[in-house]
Amino acid sequence: MSAGTYTPRPGAAPLPRMIAAQTALETRMLLRNGEQLLLTVIIPALLLVLFSAVDIVDTGPGASVDFLAPGVLALAVMSTAFTGQAIATGFERRYGVLKRLGASPLPRWALMTAKTLSVLVTEVLQVLLLTAIAFALGWSPQGDPLSVLLLLVLGTAAFSGLGLLMAGTLKAEATLAAANLVFLLLLVGGGVIVPLEKFPDAVRSALELLPVSALSEGLRDVLQHGGPMPWAQAAVLAVWAVLGLGAAAKYFRWE
Repeated sequence: MSAGTYTPRPGAAPLPRMIAAQTALETRMLLRNGEQLLLTVIIPALLLVLFSAVDIVDTGPGASVDFLAPGVLALAVMSTAFTGQAIATGFERRYGVLKRLGASPLPRWALMTAKTLSVLVTEVLQVLLLTAIAFALGWSPQGDPLSVLLLLVLGTAAFSGLGLLMAGTLKAEATLAAANLVFLLLLVGGGVIVPLEKFPDAVRSALELLPVSALSEGLRDVLQHGGPMPWAQAAVLAVWAVLGLGAAAKYFRWE
């Protein structure tokens, strides 16, 4: 045994390893949080089962689940990337967690990267669960999976930017109230459960520009109708992503 076998080697771990470790930590924290689990997993699953099994809302011709499944997938993305991330990050900022992490060897941009990767991991679990439930209810999806993947990625970027913007500019309590309020309003008026055709034309034109409406309608065009990539909805999501992420990068306050 050489004298230097147990010599300490101080220094930061390689950046990819730090990001991977932080991503795993963020994912475990999210999945252990009962409130966040309710918001991101249980509520979308219950809505899918309830509205597919009970004729509450007229979803048009065809099986209700064919209309509802794409909308609930969009809701799941919003609940994780926007609502859940905004609330969790807002309270981390309030309690000084972000300030301390920002002073660690992990760069701030890498911390945000880890949070985004954690959101993507959670979304994969959500999509798998909701897809299994939808298939059990008789869902018959169509279309190109790559189009679906691109829409989900654009939706994640858009909602993540908006969630981080809210968490980085408002107080934690205000973020909690505002994020939940936005979630409820978009659940009703974002084309998730209630078809946008049910709204007056003037209101519908405005609702179609919302990110959750663009995501749910885009997924529906592909998965329900078997259409090509809905570039109009993709463009709406891309604009929201650029605006949200750009504003979050500029105005996010770590303290």
